[in-house]
Amino acid sequence: MSEPSTAPDAPAIPDAAALRARIIVRRRDFAVDIALEAAAGETVAVMGRSGAGKSTLLGALAGLTPLDGGEIVLDGRLLDRAPRVRTAPMKRGIVLLGQDARLFPHLTARENVAFGPRAAGVPASLARSSADEWLARVGLRGAGDRRPAQLSGGEQQRVAVARALAAEPRVVLLDEPLVALDAVTASEIRAMLRERLAGVTTIAVTHDAVDAAALADRLVIVERGRVTQAGPVREVLAAPTTAVAAAIAGLERLEGVARRGGWESAGMRLESTDVASLALAATDGVPLAAVFRAADVRLGEGCPATVRGLEPTPTGVRIVTDRGAAEVSPSEATAIRVGDVVLVRVAPDRVRFVAAS
Repeated sequence: MSEPSTAPDAPAIPDAAALRARIIVRRRDFAVDIALEAAAGETVAVMGRSGAGKSTLLGALAGLTPLDGGEIVLDGRLLDRAPRVRTAPMKRGIVLLGQDARLFPHLTARENVAFGPRAAGVPASLARSSADEWLARVGLRGAGDRRPAQLSGGEQQRVAVARALAAEPRVVLLDEPLVALDAVTASEIRAMLRERLAGVTTIAVTHDAVDAAALADRLVIVERGRVTQAGPVREVLAAPTTAVAAAIAGLERLEGVARRGGWESAGMRLESTDVASLALAATDGVPLAAVFRAADVRLGEGCPATVRGLEPTPTGVRIVTDRGAAEVSPSEATAIRVGDVVLVRVAPDRVRFVAAS
């Protein structure tokens, strides 16, 4: 590992890494079996429900969870291959940044950041100088003498990011590092991560589509230990192929079949002006899913739907029906009750069709 640069505000960042992995880990209720690749400098977001296997994936990549099968290759170097090859976590060139900053409480911010380089043999003076540079880069210039107890949660996460990058990792793993922060602080840390991780190969597990869109080049959806959809972030979020992916994207997804150039199911019909959607709907009887935003659903016309629930939102009310959900203003929802039948409609220019199994 090269010594950190001592030029002001310009600590060294290693060349990005290329990662290829097949992670097989047997769990009590199912086996995680995930194939994952990240090009040099690419950020790949991983999303899915709690318990889907996302943290197991990161644990295996970091060397904290043994593989039951598969292998991990980084820059052409075999790190793991079950059952005989296993590289210790400290020798992988991979760092894991989680929800808890996990700073050493007895060390100052400067010493926390300098810890990795010093452990790698970098002289103390150079490691501390580089640590101050990294603290400045994450917005904590002059905070080197403060201990974790003297820092806010957001400041601790900034120190954790600086500590991770000061170690000159080949790959950075993010395990929902923003989930415990308030919305304003999370937004600030997200912007900082986007800037500081540019060009660094990163695997980011998140529950928030905003994080994926802001940080990642590609998105991988994981359900019960398997990849169910992968592709450029905006493409996956715009055309989710499963109910879980639709929920992540904040979209309604209704299953049906192609009929007369549109989508139909149980007496409900939707049409689309999207060219790709029209191509999918060209053959009658083909399984098809319609996706749309709840905010684009209009009440008072269209198909009858039974109200199953009413949920307050920051801007109004979410009306859950057996035909998907609608987001309306409080005044529109005043007279609506669970069990009522309402009319719902979605304009064709607000609907997309995706293939369904």
